[in-house]
Amino acid sequence: MDGAFLDWALEAFSGYAAVDELYEGPYCVLSAVDNRQYKRVLYEVLDHDPNHGDIEAFLGRLKTALEERDLALKGITTDGSALYPDPIRKVFGEVPHQLCTFHVIKDLTQGVLKALASERKRLETSRPKLQRGRPSSKDKEARRWARKSKRIQQKISDLFQNRFVFVKRHLTPSERHRLMSITRGLPHLRKLREIMEHIYALFDRRCRTHTARGKLRKLRHWVKRFQWIGETLKKVFSPNLEQALTFLDDKLFPATSNAVERGNRRHRKMQKRVYRVRSKACLEARIALDMLRESRAEGRDQTTQALHQARRGYT
Repeated sequence: MDGAFLDWALEAFSGYAAVDELYEGPYCVLSAVDNRQYKRVLYEVLDHDPNHGDIEAFLGRLKTALEERDLALKGITTDGSALYPDPIRKVFGEVPHQLCTFHVIKDLTQGVLKALASERKRLETSRPKLQRGRPSSKDKEARRWARKSKRIQQKISDLFQNRFVFVKRHLTPSERHRLMSITRGLPHLRKLREIMEHIYALFDRRCRTHTARGKLRKLRHWVKRFQWIGETLKKVFSPNLEQALTFLDDKLFPATSNAVERGNRRHRKMQKRVYRVRSKACLEARIALDMLRESRAEGRDQTTQALHQARRGYT
């Protein structure tokens, strides 16, 4: 099946690949997928956690398959795992290596959400301690503290229920108005939203990698000024963020590894009912069956359309 399937999978190879690993209990499945055609090209099932040697051997198989068909790799996309950079350089040399923007932005949004959680805890500790029961109508001081406690609790609830407005890529006018309302009196939280907007602007395809990296240097200098952020946005200073901007110099370079991630999700769904009876042979058979079905999908669609046309002609 390898030769016939590879001929089909690489027949219209786009030049861009995505590589990822999927952990299945004691096993690990390595996959290489055409990142624009969404076709699985190669896979390998390991009975141990992968290391650099395993990744290098797997990428060597991919390189051999491409060279046998006079194909060249224009770019490769992975997640932020440390397994891939060194093997990619050893096997493919200076081929552009793109880190999935989804994984990078996910780490940054999690940092913003953690900062919001810390702010909610701070507000909770600032709530005045009230005595049990309703305060007397004559005790104005107690009633004032009760109103303050209620306002703080409402602020905490608003920040939790509307936490998505701090990390959403594009806000509607109503969402932006809601953001300004719930951050009234908390200007530092508005800065968090501004930082996220600058981060999203880095991945605008209208600019080039050099320009985006210049914006990133300014953003890092700006973030350093806010001491209260602390470790919240330390991912802004990660080299992974710079690596995730590689795709900007090539309009055809996919920014994410969604092609291989989609295949992994489909595999997990198939394996959901046989979780406790997995084996290496079973995993290999499942993936081979999925690849066989994928290779015959076009023929099935043509047959279905022909049958529908024949039925309409008969009626």
